[in-house]
Amino acid sequence: MSHPVLVKAERLIRAGDIVGAEAALASLVDSEGDRALVAALDDFPAKDLLAVLRDFDASRESVVSLLVTPEQFADALLLERRYGDETHQHLHGMINSVVFRPDGDPGEFLAAIGERDGGCEVLADYLSERAESVEHFFRTGTFDFFGEPDRSAGELSDEERLDALSDPEINRPFLDHTEVNDHDWMELAWTLRYEHPEIFRDVLLILRAREREEQRRHAASELLQAPGRVRPPEPEEESAL
Repeated sequence: MSHPVLVKAERLIRAGDIVGAEAALASLVDSEGDRALVAALDDFPAKDLLAVLRDFDASRESVVSLLVTPEQFADALLLERRYGDETHQHLHGMINSVVFRPDGDPGEFLAAIGERDGGCEVLADYLSERAESVEHFFRTGTFDFFGEPDRSAGELSDEERLDALSDPEINRPFLDHTEVNDHDWMELAWTLRYEHPEIFRDVLLILRAREREEQRRHAASELLQAPGRVRPPEPEEESAL
């Protein structure tokens, strides 16, 4: 990382000045153009790029968010789980601002994320609060729990419906893209299902596995707290004598 702007940005990040680091990177666009920043970001550590991206969202536009490539973004996004943010607030902000940026191609970004090891886990994190709606969308083709469902695959078993995701003759949109054009989770789920069905399938299965694990933990907790339940004795510590 030899470019002076990158060295300066990294130093500012270490000092906790993320806004200053973003401004330093943006100055490269002013002096040398968009392509110079895109090329420079290839040499910028993914963890530092993530630090900048986490500080900006759709309400705080960043030049970096507007120019980062799908590959650069995917590499940085994979590190997001290290922050341990259970709310996934920053993850939502980054994906919504970068994947759905003006004149961008959401499918390219989602493909780059989903093709990386752990990428589907990140997308599942993004959709975790909407798992029930994603499941409903998979089964009915719509996000409306009270609306008219797509009955074309109604007779298929769950396994057959999963297999049918890879068949464009069966897996055809029931909702038009204009109906889900929210630049948020619905558009992301729709884009995954109809443009990258294999990634959608993997994300769906991850969400299901997480739900089963949560139900198992809940059932085990209720069993331990049930009236009359005898807790197993704690193992005695061996005497040091």
